Amino acid sequence: MTKLGVGVIGVGRMGRRHAENLRSLVPRAKLIALADVDLQAARRVADELEIEHSYDRLEALLERKDIEAVVIASPSKLHLSAVQMAAAAGKHILCEKPLALTLDGVDAAIRAARDAKVLLQIGFMRRYDPAYAAALCRIEAGEIGTPIIFRSIGRDREPPPLSFYQSGSGSLFLDSSIHEFDLARWLMTDEVAEVHAFGGTLACPEVAQFGEFDAGMVNLRFVHGAIGNVESLRQSRYGYDIYTEIVGSKATLRIGYLRQTALTSLSSDGVSHDVVDHFLVRFAEAYLNEVRDFVANVATGSEPRVTGKDARRALAIALAADQSCRDSASVRVKDERQAATML
Repeated sequence: MTKLGVGVIGVGRMGRRHAENLRSLVPRAKLIALADVDLQAARRVADELEIEHSYDRLEALLERKDIEAVVIASPSKLHLSAVQMAAAAGKHILCEKPLALTLDGVDAAIRAARDAKVLLQIGFMRRYDPAYAAALCRIEAGEIGTPIIFRSIGRDREPPPLSFYQSGSGSLFLDSSIHEFDLARWLMTDEVAEVHAFGGTLACPEVAQFGEFDAGMVNLRFVHGAIGNVESLRQSRYGYDIYTEIVGSKATLRIGYLRQTALTSLSSDGVSHDVVDHFLVRFAEAYLNEVRDFVANVATGSEPRVTGKDARRALAIALAADQSCRDSASVRVKDERQAATML
C-alpha cells in the first residue's frame, strides 16, 4: 500500500498530537517532516518520534517532493499564509481552526485551495467525536423532533500561558467558542442569524493587558426560529468540561461527562463527578479520527466533511460575537448567501 507523505507545520500541543497520530496510528500515512519557527522544538519532537527531517522554514518543508499533504497547527495568525503557500506548492491541507482571522482571509484561503485543486479540510474535530456524531445521526433521524434550543459549555481547567495571547490566536470567541459555534450550526442543521455576547475578566485579570477576556457568554438566534446559548471559560480549576444539549420538540440529547446528581461539587480540592483535565484527553479519539479521515479523503479524492465554507460560517459567528461584546448590542451575523456567491 502506498502511503501518503505528510508534513506537520507547528509543533505546539496540537501539532505534536497530530504528529504523534500520523507517526504511529494512521497506517495509510507516513510522517516525513516537521516545521516550526523554533527549530530546537521541531528537532526535539522529530527526535522523539524518530523522524529524520525538521525545519525552521515552512518553505523548506513544502519543497520536499515526498510530502503530498500538510497539517497546519501553527498560531492562528499564520494559518492563512501557510494555507496559501501549501496550496501553491500543490499540497493537500488539514488546517486547524480558525482558517483565518477575517472573513476576507478565509475567502482567500478557500480560493487558494480551489485554484490549486487541493483538498482543504478544517480542524473542527468535535464532529469526529463518537458521542457528537451519534447525536447528529439521531437528530437527522428525527428522534428529537424539531430542534428548539441549543446549549453548549466549554471550560478549560487552566488558562493558556500569557505567551499564547501574544501569538495572535484571536479572541476567546475566535479561539475557543468557535468550536461551539460550529457545533451549533451542525447539530441544529440551521444557520445562526444573530448573536448577543458578553465577556468578563475576573478569573484571569492578567489577560486584560491584551484586550482579552477569560469568560464569554453568547446568546444565539437561528434563521428558522430556534435559540441557543454558548458559554466559554478559560479557568474552571476542576477540569476540562465540555457539555452540549439539544432540546427538541420530542426529546432532548445531552453530550457530556458529568453524572446527573442532585448536587455536584466541582472544585480543585476534590471532585464528585467524571472529568478529564485536558482537551487532548477528552477528544483523543476525535483527533485521530479526523486525521485518518483527512488521509482517506486525499487518497480517494473525496470532499472533506468539514470544508472552508464551514470555517467561514463559524468565523462569521465568532466575529459577530466579538462585535456584540464590544458594542453591548445584538449583532446580525454576516449574510452567508452573499458570501456563497464569491466562493
